[in-house]
Amino acid sequence: MLTNPTLQYLRQMKLGAMADAYTQQLQDPNAQSLTFEERFGLLVDHEWVNRQNHRQQRLIREARLKINAAPEEIENHVSRTLDHGLLRSLTTGQWVQAHHNLILVGPTGVGKTFIACALGTAACRQNLNVRYFRVSKLLQESLIAKGDGSYERLQRHIRKADLLILDDWGLAPMSVPESRDLLDLLDERTNTHSTCIASQLPVELWHEHFVDPTLADAILDRIVHNAYKLEINGESMRKLKSSLSIEDNSGK
Repeated sequence: MLTNPTLQYLRQMKLGAMADAYTQQLQDPNAQSLTFEERFGLLVDHEWVNRQNHRQQRLIREARLKINAAPEEIENHVSRTLDHGLLRSLTTGQWVQAHHNLILVGPTGVGKTFIACALGTAACRQNLNVRYFRVSKLLQESLIAKGDGSYERLQRHIRKADLLILDDWGLAPMSVPESRDLLDLLDERTNTHSTCIASQLPVELWHEHFVDPTLADAILDRIVHNAYKLEINGESMRKLKSSLSIEDNSGK
């Protein structure tokens, strides 16, 4: 007699996962042997897990990662070398919770973006807010936002990210206005949020990337001294995968 109203009330209270689990219990003869506390606990667990999954999926969508990458998918090809002990530690997300930075450096194609996005996914799984930007895109959006009056809103949007991923760092010299925008953004994040930078340039060449050396000093001071560094070496993964595809096709 109470089944239909109970299911209706659960759904009205936006407890749809619990309602689904309750329906499954009603259809499962084995569930009748469980105590009330056991059955109720299973219902709550189902609702909690469902909400966690939805939250993490939302965080991943909002991160706008360039690549749909998961930490368990990071490949260790024989021609690519990296510190796997450090990488395993980074996938726990503790470095983000401790407000440390991360620098990923290596030649083009070795998987910097993939690893950065995989670590972004790992952070989302820890219910942390993540935002991904190519540096050129971020600077372009900042310029547009200044023109239409939404600059402060953009800054707040980026500022609240627990992890900010800046990809393709150092592809072009950074002007004085661009450097000032970047400094403003990073200054708000120092020791309170984490930033991950992926770059083809070795860190020792970063200073030359900025037109103004004073701004360069200020920006690098807010990044480098509180950062883990992961160097990735080896052949381009794109080249390797292309070679493998050619070999596979030739064997047909």
